[in-house]
Amino acid sequence: LFSPSRYLLCACGDFVKMYSVATEETLRLMGGHADLVTGIQLNPHNHMQLYSSSLDGSIKLWDFMDGIPIKTFTVGSKLLALYTLASSEDSVFVIIPKSGERDTFQLVSVKLTKAAGQDLEAKELSVVLDGVDASPKRVAFGREGEYVASVKEVNLQVYFFKQKQLNRFSLRATKTKSGNNRFTCIACHPTEDCIATGHADGKIRLWRNFCHKKEYTFSTLHWHHDSVMDIAFSIEGTTFLSGGVESVLVLWRNESDRQRDFLPRLGSAIQYISMSSDGTLCCTLHTDNRISIINSNLRFSKSIQGLIKSTDVKTGLVVDPRTKALVLNGEPGHLQFYCLQSDQQLFSLDIVQRQYIHQAGLNQADLVKVAFSAQGKWLATVEEREEVNDPELQLKLWFYDEETQSFKLNTRINTPHEDHITDMCFRDMDGLEDDSLILVTAGRDRVFKVWVMVEDTDPEAQQSVSWSCDFVGSYHNYQATKCCFSEDGSLLAVSFEETVTVWDSVTWDLKCTFCHPPGKIRNICFGRLTCCKYLIGATDYGFLCCWNLLSCALEWSAHLNVLVLQPDPLSEHIAAVSWLSKESSLFVFKPNEARPIYIQRNLCKEKIQLAAFVPRDEPEMIGSEKYLWLRRSQLFFLTDTQELMTLSTKSLEERLTPSSKQLAVEESLPVTPFSLLLGKHRRQQSQEDIDLGKLVVHNKHEQDSPAVKELLHTPAHVLPSASFLCPIFINSLLISKENKSAEEVADEVEMESEKTEDDSDEERDVTGMEQEDTNPVELLGEMTCKLSKSQEKELRKLRKMDYSWISAF
Repeated sequence: LFSPSRYLLCACGDFVKMYSVATEETLRLMGGHADLVTGIQLNPHNHMQLYSSSLDGSIKLWDFMDGIPIKTFTVGSKLLALYTLASSEDSVFVIIPKSGERDTFQLVSVKLTKAAGQDLEAKELSVVLDGVDASPKRVAFGREGEYVASVKEVNLQVYFFKQKQLNRFSLRATKTKSGNNRFTCIACHPTEDCIATGHADGKIRLWRNFCHKKEYTFSTLHWHHDSVMDIAFSIEGTTFLSGGVESVLVLWRNESDRQRDFLPRLGSAIQYISMSSDGTLCCTLHTDNRISIINSNLRFSKSIQGLIKSTDVKTGLVVDPRTKALVLNGEPGHLQFYCLQSDQQLFSLDIVQRQYIHQAGLNQADLVKVAFSAQGKWLATVEEREEVNDPELQLKLWFYDEETQSFKLNTRINTPHEDHITDMCFRDMDGLEDDSLILVTAGRDRVFKVWVMVEDTDPEAQQSVSWSCDFVGSYHNYQATKCCFSEDGSLLAVSFEETVTVWDSVTWDLKCTFCHPPGKIRNICFGRLTCCKYLIGATDYGFLCCWNLLSCALEWSAHLNVLVLQPDPLSEHIAAVSWLSKESSLFVFKPNEARPIYIQRNLCKEKIQLAAFVPRDEPEMIGSEKYLWLRRSQLFFLTDTQELMTLSTKSLEERLTPSSKQLAVEESLPVTPFSLLLGKHRRQQSQEDIDLGKLVVHNKHEQDSPAVKELLHTPAHVLPSASFLCPIFINSLLISKENKSAEEVADEVEMESEKTEDDSDEERDVTGMEQEDTNPVELLGEMTCKLSKSQEKELRKLRKMDYSWISAF
């Protein structure tokens, strides 16, 4: 949804986001709904306000320029879609479930009361259409709100408000060779009686004369080979756009098959199309969670990429040590680097480097494992393709090139294992040189392999080093499942079904084994820092075990069905996520203590599959001891429904910073490379001033002035005229005499006395002579207790003189 072509508003989970069209930056994050936001519409009577609807049964009215909720209307029922009309001043239209009937929905009009207060009830509902579809793309209002049209299955119904007339039309329900007539979307012409409908077979029908039940007509356009996902008319109605699974935006002119233009290769299927109010821009929402902004001449302009939801995140959640971005499966065969702070994708790395074919049933190469070295210089990836007899595997080692600021392929190893690779890890030591790096892979072929860097002796090789296998280990012909290094890199733990083996990483000698039957080992990890002598393991039979590496004995065990075991890289804490009674629970503990330091039951109703600790840029100030384990890192979860979640110590109000605090004042500059450089320069300059002993006087009066704060923090659209603000602003910059220090006042008095001394010499002499003649006795008394102004001046200079040099004698 565009707001005067400068801002882009979109519903994102239970929030509403506002982006800048020019910079793609997130400007506002408006939260307050308790469930999924299902619709957003501009207030037709005030384009600086926004309506939003949610599954929580409420409609909120926002001042989106400030990100402030103005009113909340409680409807009660789940709201599945939202529509507004300029002709309806105090009403909006929503789709709600029909009470008492399952999978049946109706379009109703909700009267929004104008009573005082912020939280109001909107219980006055009137049914407009019955038996509508739950999708917001299948209801549309036409000709400035003269009628409303709805499609469901193969039925079209049109309701005229003034005539209170309802017309129904149907197409042939049976699928034939000519196509599938099921409706998928609908759009209405803004000024004429014309309805465009999209169908499952890729056809578009333009309906006319539908005010008559039997005399209606329609024409058919066809380009899409699959379902038409959405249709949108231009503001004038002279053209319309359509999109589908082909990732092509089609511009239709004059209702003709021949006059059309295309914008191909948009990346993924188009779900929604929206036009700006001035017709200069349009945007498309894609199935890969991306928004494309397109000019009116059908030229690609910008793209806003969020977290791509993959059908199966096989790589797990991995943190890039360089950018602190979350790394996981993205587009097919790609790794996505997702920035958690800006909620946007940094970049996508093509690992498989093959063209993906969008066809069901094909066995195509997929990315399954990812691992980074401690400093982020090396990246290891595993890709596989399922075959009938044996899988096709490739292990790739990538080196980060500082010049190109991207990863380059260094080594490709075909068939590193005879069967699937179950886990892999680098020897995680920050102080290691490149030539000491070690990569370990574990596989279902019942071995683990150690890979090291060697010098490439091939004179035609482009790189100086490559990777090769250095050691192969096994244990009683069991399948290797998990592997990890200790914090100092001296020990390697590899799990073989029910047994955990510990190996020396220098000699590759087997040191000891641990087991806790029954049940196979599901996860293992070493303790860190003060708890580095412990090894933690979780079994699929529902046990969490802690072994002491010094005594080679079981320290403690707990009966807990742990699905995810994730250690914090910056502390001793370990997070364990369990699944019990159809709910996920979180337990945070230290290996040296059997009692958890934090428990969060019923964390979410979905099953949590993956988790990752992401280091913070700066330690967070946390007042409660309960959340001290989150001080240096933040914990993120990924559920089986591909929802990314996190634990926060701040409330919603604290996390959603008011817009007034995000203005361009020095205390809160946006985090950009320029602002970071400017801040560093200012800190260095300030330190130099202090070192040189300079008295740096900061004029805080500008920032502390209420007039200046009001001028900066008040939204532009509600500011008074400049002629009114100018005198107030100028007066606020003037320095009041009351604020001067005693030294400043004394200096000013001295300057004034010096300036007027010469002018008043004659006057003082005349006055002195008159006083001497008239009353000599008084003059003598005056002379003994009062000094002249010139004498006071000389005395003041003597007082200010430094006599500390006398102490040397």
